[in-house]
Amino acid sequence: MSLIGGIRPPIAVLSALLLSLAGITALTFGKTENVLVPKAVLTSQQHFAEDGAVALRASLDESVTDLNRTSILFSEGKPVSADAVLDKTGSVYQKWSGTAVIEIRSGKLLAARGETVPLTVIDRTKLSGKDGLAPRLVRLKNGQTRLIALALLSWEGRPQQLLIASSNLKVPGMRLAEDRAIGVVDATGTILSSDGALDSERAQRELKTFATTAARKSRQNPISAKEPGAGGYAGVSGSLTGDASGDRRTVGGYASLAAAEPGESTVASDLGLSIVTQVGVTERASQLARPAFGLAAAGALLVIGALAIAVLLGTVQRPLIRLFLESRRLTRGDLARPVTVPRFGEAARIGGALERLRQQLHGESPEGAEGASGARRGRRLGTRALVAVSAVLLLTWSVPLTLLLNRPDSSVRIPTQVVMDQKARTETIGDRVRRALNEGHADLSAVAALIGDRTSADDMTAVLERTIEEHPRYASVYVVGGDGEVLARAGHEPHHSSGERPSDQPLKLSGHGGKKPLIRATAPLQGRAGAAVVGEFDIDFVNALLRRAGLGQVRVVDAKGRVIAGNTGYLAFQKMPGHLSPLVDGKQAQAKVQRGDDVRIAAAAPMTGGGVAKVLDWSVVSWQPASRLDIPAYTLQNRTVLVGLLGLTAAAACLGWLHIVVVRPLRALADQAEALADGDRRTVLFPRHHDEVGAVVRSLELIRQQLQGQQRGRDGARSLAGRN
Repeated sequence: MSLIGGIRPPIAVLSALLLSLAGITALTFGKTENVLVPKAVLTSQQHFAEDGAVALRASLDESVTDLNRTSILFSEGKPVSADAVLDKTGSVYQKWSGTAVIEIRSGKLLAARGETVPLTVIDRTKLSGKDGLAPRLVRLKNGQTRLIALALLSWEGRPQQLLIASSNLKVPGMRLAEDRAIGVVDATGTILSSDGALDSERAQRELKTFATTAARKSRQNPISAKEPGAGGYAGVSGSLTGDASGDRRTVGGYASLAAAEPGESTVASDLGLSIVTQVGVTERASQLARPAFGLAAAGALLVIGALAIAVLLGTVQRPLIRLFLESRRLTRGDLARPVTVPRFGEAARIGGALERLRQQLHGESPEGAEGASGARRGRRLGTRALVAVSAVLLLTWSVPLTLLLNRPDSSVRIPTQVVMDQKARTETIGDRVRRALNEGHADLSAVAALIGDRTSADDMTAVLERTIEEHPRYASVYVVGGDGEVLARAGHEPHHSSGERPSDQPLKLSGHGGKKPLIRATAPLQGRAGAAVVGEFDIDFVNALLRRAGLGQVRVVDAKGRVIAGNTGYLAFQKMPGHLSPLVDGKQAQAKVQRGDDVRIAAAAPMTGGGVAKVLDWSVVSWQPASRLDIPAYTLQNRTVLVGLLGLTAAAACLGWLHIVVVRPLRALADQAEALADGDRRTVLFPRHHDEVGAVVRSLELIRQQLQGQQRGRDGARSLAGRN
């Protein structure tokens, strides 16, 4: 018999799978496991660290890009004094701790602003070499670390100058709770900057331990550090567990600074920095498994599986094997004993046909031919129905597990730390959006400060095209004159009506009733009355800022509760879902667990802080179903569903296999056997399967040939008698 065909393999495999599944069920639900810190809390710390890494990387990259771009804009214009360079730069960008301009040849300090820039760490003789102008980390005498960025100022006929800016390594926009701390760590595990709850010696010790572990883990390849197909954050990230003190345990997360896309690199990502966070959580025993349930489910599967297998063995396998033996007996000429006819399905039809064929071979007149035909028409329980009975038995075990059992109700406990993290991360997202809009307006202000009343349209276009190329946040950038006409533009076609004067608001939202919101930033030009540089933000850029793992759905809404941007599909200016409205009061960040048919965590945070984006009066709202969290109640539900799906898969695979290799061929065989018994001697029977069904077909073919021989003998005898 074939190893993959026949009736025995699918039933045997089904038996083995059901036994294995019973063991898996008993082990999955039968092992008592007390979870002190739910995995959802640890995962939340990982995401919190990733948010910090994204914020710091974006801040550092933006600072370096802005400095380089500022130096290029100054170098392309008329020569100005070092003091003018720093004054204009400081008025547009308030991000650097200190700035300075020195003459490269002599090393003379020409101007300085803010804190003292460590000029001694700059080797002026190596500035022209490879990576001579690359940003570098410098340790100050007070123990703090600064990022030093360099850019050249070059004018024809003047000595070349070096524009220097120092930035601190404080993670921007992170909302830290009273017991949370955060640190910036270098590749050796040294904490370069820290903030938050570090008053106690224990907290400082824990952060140092976490920093050492984070630096070691961050040296891994981001691809090999994850499970295949995991996706998510482009860098290396994870969670950490520290020591316990009473019922409090320190947990944390870490994330290396990485570019937005895997395989890419930026100035900040090449520095080898990582973010590490820590927070104290309360340990609370939470039983993840119920041994009695696991044993009961495994026992029920054994009983139901035994019944299903018994049905298949008693009504399908044994009758078919008996038919195989009976057909071989007839081909050997043993015709004295009647054929044992099965009681159900196609096997009964084939058995009845074999008995009629036996009578024909034996020379007897077939008895009850009309009655047999009537019985065939009246017999309704076929082999398919018998297999369906087995399927129903298995479904009575799998379906309740998949759809009904171990479902948490609305009173399920959600860890407080997860709710707090949802709130803090929502605030961080809002700060990222606010900073991005402020940075966008600052870029336009820098361009506007260098466009004078004598700047030609071609020169303005060149500056605008460079701005579009360096900053993908804009869909289009253009210069509008005092009469409302566009003087120069770059990027997509602007949404500007002829004669429309520049807005007097630095940021303005429009596009109501359209498919996309239109966010415009306007920076007035100096020396051109009423003229301004206008930038239209690409709404997809704002949407990209909201895409963070573990936050669920995120929306930016205006003061009227209309959706402006989101991390998933949305309709522009549609009203925010009603269940989220109480959270948005425009005053302070809030988070709560909303209970009902579906338990969810929701948070909202107004975009507070300085800058021109404050006038927009926007808020960020996030929510996610609690069922996505890795907490004991939902972990138990997921395991239950998984076991039920395994049962469904085993039943579908094996019974489907049985239907293909046995049931369908058996139905065709029944038709052939009855046709042969009814007198069809011309149709040659070919076995298509090397199994029990094929063996019966071969026997029927031999019987057909024997009957043909008998018929030819009788015809010859009659012919001879006629001649005599």
